[in-house]
Amino acid sequence: QVQLVESGGGLVQAGGSLRLSCAASVRTFSNYVMGWFRQAPGKEREFVSAISRAGLNRNYADSVQGRFTVSRDNANMVYLQMNSLKSEDTAVYYCAARRNGIIVATTSDYDYWGQGTQVTVSS
Repeated sequence: QVQLVESGGGLVQAGGSLRLSCAASVRTFSNYVMGWFRQAPGKEREFVSAISRAGLNRNYADSVQGRFTVSRDNANMVYLQMNSLKSEDTAVYYCAARRNGIIVATTSDYDYWGQGTQVTVSS
């Protein structure tokens, strides 16, 4: 059983920064590709970023490339550092885990999901 708990969301002005965290309750964290997705009101859930099991490879959506950074540590945590935030980044952000395999950007390929944390960027 894998549990994912996100934290760090909130209200921030455009141009500001936030750091999201995701705590994973899992026996072998290194078995999982970790991803971040987001869902804005009235829109489908979309890929934001993902990091490989060993943390050596990272992927980003074009919309966040150069502004967001994903990382993970050996304490079963994964982070999303978000800089230069824009109003269009407003969404609920979800942490997701994919057992084994490579980084992918499709929601259906992830096995476990957190409940999400709200990020609101005011313009």
